[in-house]
Amino acid sequence: MTKPLAGRLAVVTGASRGIGRAAAIELAKNGADIIAIARNRSQGALEDLDDEIQKLGQKCTMVLADLRDGDAIDKLGAAIYERWGKLDILVANAGILGPITPLGHIEPKDWAELLDINVTANWRLIRSLDPLLKLSDAGRVIIVTSGAASKAKPFWGGYAVTKAAVQQLALTYASECDASNVNVNLIEPGPIRTHMRKQAVPGEDPTKLPKPQDIAPLFVELSAPSYTKTGQLVKFYDWAGISR
Repeated sequence: MTKPLAGRLAVVTGASRGIGRAAAIELAKNGADIIAIARNRSQGALEDLDDEIQKLGQKCTMVLADLRDGDAIDKLGAAIYERWGKLDILVANAGILGPITPLGHIEPKDWAELLDINVTANWRLIRSLDPLLKLSDAGRVIIVTSGAASKAKPFWGGYAVTKAAVQQLALTYASECDASNVNVNLIEPGPIRTHMRKQAVPGEDPTKLPKPQDIAPLFVELSAPSYTKTGQLVKFYDWAGISR
């Protein structure tokens, strides 16, 4: 039986753990080769991911990079073009929580880091990888957002502002790609058993939450050439029929 992503190439950011790691493995299970991007201190975790993907019969290219380094993202785009000539899938998953604190208490350096990683890095990825995605017969972009983007929850302002911004970034890009072969969609995971969720809600019982592996098949569905919707915000809990 042919795998739905056979012969396709995917970039996954934040691939060393959590949702990014699970998505990379599930994409590989379904036939995709993976370019896995994570922070420099995540080398060991990326090597473990590389081993797992190779066991699945797929190729994994590890990229240790700080997504705040725009020049590195530009070099990534050039390297992908030189080696593969196109890109089929971009999963923009990397993000940080930042401090949970009143807006007036956020340090300027923390505010800048939130914007750099959660918003600007995704814009740089689009800027560098858009030409490669348009060389694919069915370019697929999935950007991970959060329910915080549509809420005005006290103390979550830094994270919420950046997720609201990245949603508009994705939806604008989807509109701009409307006449092309590139589809752009958002995934809102909801509460998932991840390190970030533990940081955000330390008193919560994680065993009551879905695992990253549970959401991973949604990334495959939205990455497939057969998935033709664009400009959608897909809520995992609704997709999976999970009540909250």
